[in-house]
Amino acid sequence: MPIPLQSLYRLVVWLLALLTTATHVGIISNMNAVELLRTRIAFSENAFAELVLWRVPQPVLGSTHDFKYRLAYVVNRVCVVRYDNEAGKGDHRHFGEKESSYTFQSVDKLIADFQRDIARWGHENRNS
Repeated sequence: MPIPLQSLYRLVVWLLALLTTATHVGIISNMNAVELLRTRIAFSENAFAELVLWRVPQPVLGSTHDFKYRLAYVVNRVCVVRYDNEAGKGDHRHFGEKESSYTFQSVDKLIADFQRDIARWGHENRNS
């Protein structure tokens, strides 16, 4: 029995999306990145921060420095604060539902800004 054309089309679209997305992962893994930091810090039973930082031989697309990073603060299984430099988007931050560009200056400043936003989130949501 032949596959309906619509099902074949959906399969092709799904495969193309999968292959397109995977190239970003392949590029990073093939860049000989050196992991500098990977840690999870528990703030409470339902809140933690995860910090991951690599040194890369060349800037990721959209960034001008030799770091790839992902810093996330998760509360009740929801990421409420995140700093990252996803390939193609460059350096940016998420605070709640809002995303904005971020000017990377140094790793120390990145971590300080992340800590400041965690404190801000806690202050603004202390009664939630």
